[in-house]
Amino acid sequence: MSEVEDRNNEDIFEKVIRAGRRTYFFDVRETKAGDYYITITESKKFTNEDGSFFYRKHKIYLYKEDFNDFQEALREATSFVLKEKGEVVISERHQADYDPKAYRTHSNGDSDKNQPAEKFTNISFEDI
Repeated sequence: MSEVEDRNNEDIFEKVIRAGRRTYFFDVRETKAGDYYITITESKKFTNEDGSFFYRKHKIYLYKEDFNDFQEALREATSFVLKEKGEVVISERHQADYDPKAYRTHSNGDSDKNQPAEKFTNISFEDI
């Protein structure tokens, strides 16, 4: 087996992100033609009733001709989320006192940017 064939089965670059029950793997691999591509794998841990566990994996193959479009779409999507909801994570998993009814959205679609309704105080100039 040649060195090139040997490298096809090896990761050339690896980056791992652990996020709770999920782990994300970013791997650079080599095509048979000798070019590189990226695989993005999400691995999620599940527990069986007997206490044993298993992983469910989903994989995306990303080739160089799609890098620019992928980067732009990811940038646009992340910018949208941060603009609309801010950087604070809103979830029962991340906040012990999370109450979904406490987070409201106005009729025009604007939210209170992570402000729980019961903690939000509307102040007028007359109050100052």
